[in-house]
Amino acid sequence: MNKHITLIATAAMGLESIVAKEVRQLGYEVKIENGMVLFDAPVSAIPRCNLWLRTADRVKLLVGSFTAKTFDELFESTKALPWEQFIPEDGRFPVSGKSIKSTLYSVPDCQAITKKAIAERLKLKYGLATKMPETGPLYKIEVALHKDNAMLTIDTSGVGLHKRGYRIGQGEAPLKETLAAALVMLTNWRPDYTLIDPFCGSGTIPIEASLIGQNIAPGFNREFASEDWFFIKNTLWDEAFEEMEDLANYDQHLDIIGSDIDHNVVKIANDNAQEAGLGELISWKQMQVKDLFIRKENGYIIGNPPYGERIGDKKAAAKIYKDLGSIMYKHPTWSVYILTAFEDFEKEYGQKATKKRKLFNGFIRTDYYQYFGKK
Repeated sequence: MNKHITLIATAAMGLESIVAKEVRQLGYEVKIENGMVLFDAPVSAIPRCNLWLRTADRVKLLVGSFTAKTFDELFESTKALPWEQFIPEDGRFPVSGKSIKSTLYSVPDCQAITKKAIAERLKLKYGLATKMPETGPLYKIEVALHKDNAMLTIDTSGVGLHKRGYRIGQGEAPLKETLAAALVMLTNWRPDYTLIDPFCGSGTIPIEASLIGQNIAPGFNREFASEDWFFIKNTLWDEAFEEMEDLANYDQHLDIIGSDIDHNVVKIANDNAQEAGLGELISWKQMQVKDLFIRKENGYIIGNPPYGERIGDKKAAAKIYKDLGSIMYKHPTWSVYILTAFEDFEKEYGQKATKKRKLFNGFIRTDYYQYFGKK
């Protein structure tokens, strides 16, 4: 298949513009919608985007979209789509679904009708009298209805892109890898500057920063569902992996430090970094925030501290923010970026943020407080 296809990079709320920037950097023009970035691209974009996108949740192939207010419309319009271009005779194609503000509100019925329509189309194209065997590669299909518009996609990623393959252990509330990468990319940090995460937990921010600093593709250590798809030639995957190796800068020196009060999670962070092949690039320390010692003139603090959400934890969180603010007040050339749901963060930190950005850590609404250092 040489023609262009339409892809969707799904994004967590608030990260659409970051995902769009990444897609543009790969050379594709984009259209931004809530929770997604759409773009037309050659088939080669499937391996490239899965390997390189740091902040997207998944890469989906858009097969078609149409208005569907009745089950007949859903069936006929689904059946009219060219499924045989993507799914082979033995392909497995489970169907998931969702419906928001649509006439067709029964998701199980929409899934069943979509599945039947695709099967009818494929049986006709492949000349099968019985049901599809479904013994081959996996093609996870989603029928998503929003205000009577049906969008049918195939997931090219498999497990979510946040699953980098290096997390062999985690702390109590691990930060998603895609969000950690976004926190770094929302700063103007460069690999020749020191970066410290004083609340490193299982090490996600320092590890993602190291991958960014050495321009290592985040998908280097995992597999993707679409690696087995017949219409993506093996040479396209080979070229994408070769590009990944050519662009990595393994010689880039990094000064990245992760610390946490809990020595157990510091060990987990170190183990995760070793699994990612970054063990020599990051320094790990068991340390309280009040003991943070700034040695260099310029640098960056990027952290996701405790939010103090549980009863009894609010005072402890406030103390952490106060300690950090007191230390960083003495280092005005440093930039500080903190993600938290703590409403009085600026009051406890002792300074109003230069800029704030609303983000979601899972289902928790947070603010990303940004303090720009004086150069």
